Amino acid sequence: MNYGIEPDFWIRFFLLLAAILLLLISFHALMRKWFRVERSKFFSYNHVNAKHKKIDWILRITTIVMILLFTPVVMMTGIDNLNLFIYPSSILIIFIIVSELVRTVMERKYAKNPNAYKVTLSQLIFLCLLLLTLYTTDFWGLI
Repeated sequence: MNYGIEPDFWIRFFLLLAAILLLLISFHALMRKWFRVERSKFFSYNHVNAKHKKIDWILRITTIVMILLFTPVVMMTGIDNLNLFIYPSSILIIFIIVSELVRTVMERKYAKNPNAYKVTLSQLIFLCLLLLTLYTTDFWGLI
């Protein structure tokens, strides 16, 4: 039994996920090479300084609290009756954008490499455009 899920859903889902990851990784490598910024460790989040670390943790804790507060509201009232900004997915997208903007500002002010902020900003713009195209094209028609 499929329970309303198309038989090839998971194949299309993982194809979409692989395409998005390939685009993000390729764009990041291209921007790093173009702006001559050294490669950071995979799955690490290097803070520029202590101030950046403090701001980042404040953002993370605030995001977690907001998700924990608004998820029961979404579950009880139904998704059709709510404001777009209290969906957990919207909160995560806003967190990513704000976090990367903070990182861009901190890199602009305090980073050793003057081009590091350009890579972060270009990645943020690319990610926003990618999310916008995924949303407007119904996930490129795959899902």
